Amino acid sequence: MTGSVTAEMTRDLLARSLMALMQTRALDQVTVKDVVALCGLNRRTFYYHFRDMYDLLGWLYKKEAINPLFACSRDETWNAAFINFLKWLRANKEFANCACRSLDREYIECYHQTMLTVLIRKEIDELNESKGVAEHRKDFLANLYSITFTSLTLQWLRNGMEEDPERLVDALEGTLSGSMKLALRRCASADRKSART
Repeated sequence: MTGSVTAEMTRDLLARSLMALMQTRALDQVTVKDVVALCGLNRRTFYYHFRDMYDLLGWLYKKEAINPLFACSRDETWNAAFINFLKWLRANKEFANCACRSLDREYIECYHQTMLTVLIRKEIDELNESKGVAEHRKDFLANLYSITFTSLTLQWLRNGMEEDPERLVDALEGTLSGSMKLALRRCASADRKSART
């Protein structure tokens, strides 16, 4: 077993302990002592891998909620990946709510926006209208839509995740597909005009 595998397994043990504790307690009620006691490790091991509880929480949130979407975004459409993301948040409601309350809003927004930008940029690249559109314009559109999606996701979290993920994404897809195609056609037209001058 290599050192990197051992380090990953140790981080995962600490993260699983934190996730279990956050099912019944707010983050500010969970101590490093609680986390290491639950998984049979010591404080020194904790601080070798993480600066503090927020660092562990951020690592856990990224690993469990965000990273899987980067993997599935290579094989699935943006809407299927986004539905899976929302379903994961809903299935881990206590943890997700605690994470969003505990982490700085900008920290959570950054995670969500990064993931959504990847998904949306993939969709843009696959649309026929994207041919001939400059890369910086595609990046701008992906960023614009990801900001909107991030805001909607955080609002959905704040409202108790009551709306069905599939209905929410279906509504987004109806709006997104038409407006994105139109935006790409306009960008392509602007790029052609710019090339002629």
